[in-house]
Amino acid sequence: MTWYTWLEQSRDINVSAQVLDALARALLLDPSERAHLFALADTPDPTPSSRCTYVTSSVLRMLRRLEPFPACVQNARYDILAHNRTYGRLLRDLDAVPPEDRNCMWLTFTDSEWAAGLPDREETMRLMVARFRARMAEHLTEPAWKALLTRMRRASPEFRELWERHEVAQATDPAKRFRNPVVGTMRFTYDGLWLSPSEGPRLGTYVPADAESEQRLERLYALITADG
Repeated sequence: MTWYTWLEQSRDINVSAQVLDALARALLLDPSERAHLFALADTPDPTPSSRCTYVTSSVLRMLRRLEPFPACVQNARYDILAHNRTYGRLLRDLDAVPPEDRNCMWLTFTDSEWAAGLPDREETMRLMVARFRARMAEHLTEPAWKALLTRMRRASPEFRELWERHEVAQATDPAKRFRNPVVGTMRFTYDGLWLSPSEGPRLGTYVPADAESEQRLERLYALITADG
């Protein structure tokens, strides 16, 4: 499709929502992939879906049962497909973020509230881009991956600079630090559980790494549950 190539090249063209909807259906895009397609075209989605078919009711129950530990389901593109209440308030009010922007890489580079909660933001950005490049090698022709790359390069000079380094990385650092605006800095050990045979959706849990972090997390959870 010539117009799709032009869209990826950031040319000024108009694509109707009906055409985008037909393309999303033909390619069997999941909700996250569909959201990236419409974001690339800068066109509102007339029938958005907030539910990901990869996240079953049992996984949603598991997320809730893991509270107060923060937990979420992400795919290899860093899309946040589902999360529990603690994760949703760990760095900012995630429910207030539009579904198409619920992507850890996008938020790290473009959202000031999210970025303020990352004490190690520079290293986090470098590793995110290096891992994204490594993962994208297996998805070079997929619209959602190309759409996210185009969107990131348009929006963030920091991302463009890191992308041009051509670094790749595979390993995930299990040690995480987050600075919550209410209870302060917490340290976690991260564990990921794959939900499919391939490197697809993954359930990630954040377990407090010390007593102080656990106390602060309990305070945060108490505030969340008090709000209903």
